[in-house]
Amino acid sequence: MNKAIREFASQVIKKYEDHQCMLPLKDESRKFIDKFLKLAFPQYSEKSFEKIEEIESAAILLMYDLKKLVGSVIEDKREVDQTVDQFASELPQIIRKLDKDAEAIFNGDPAAKNQDEVILAYPGFFAITIYRLSHELYLLGVPVIPRILSEYAHERSGIDIHPGAEIGESFCIDHGTGIVIGETTVIGSRVKIYQGVTLGAVSVDKSLASQKRHPTIEDDVIIYAQAVILGGETVIGRNSVVGGNAWVTESVPPDSVVLHKSEVRLKYNGKHDPVLDFVI
Repeated sequence: MNKAIREFASQVIKKYEDHQCMLPLKDESRKFIDKFLKLAFPQYSEKSFEKIEEIESAAILLMYDLKKLVGSVIEDKREVDQTVDQFASELPQIIRKLDKDAEAIFNGDPAAKNQDEVILAYPGFFAITIYRLSHELYLLGVPVIPRILSEYAHERSGIDIHPGAEIGESFCIDHGTGIVIGETTVIGSRVKIYQGVTLGAVSVDKSLASQKRHPTIEDDVIIYAQAVILGGETVIGRNSVVGGNAWVTESVPPDSVVLHKSEVRLKYNGKHDPVLDFVI
């Protein structure tokens, strides 16, 4: 046994010799998310802030935590300082977008009694919150940490949003479990997505890593459960509806309805066609 342990130790020591990170990145990244939620949303906070100066002080401490986190993956201190300063400058935009996301989810779900419920209990909002933060770090070129954050959201919510995706304002995820949004996906404003939707690539060939591999979803689109939309050249035009279980690999013009052909038949006896704006 001692010989095997020695061989194991000799293999592992090489990993430590090559690995300079001094922080447990997963734990510290999750702590950063928790601290942000407690600061940005009173629903999470353990204390009530009464003065703007208290929030300013807490935000400065949060940025100090982020600096330690970023400093564990970027060696140049000046680059770390610049990265954190640039991230801090985006905080007003981040919170504004998150407020609109919460409002969109509340307005889109009759089961939601208030926005407190959305912020505290909806996995879609939790995943979007982490996406908004990780996306800014991704844009700033921070390695590793954005993916750790997105996988934290994936673990907690079942929603997998790559931090490289571009997502507009008032994004609504309903239910959410099983959603996959790829790295080069572009999503416009006021888009609503249900559980199990995949916005993916036609091919996963490594040589295509630098190309746009995932679809573009324009403004005011609804994508229902289990729909699969693939390909970097695929565009779902504005105001369109993609029905459940649809498989889409070609572009769809604006104001379209895409339905999966099924053996299930619906007989409608009314005077008008039913409106395709369901709540699941």
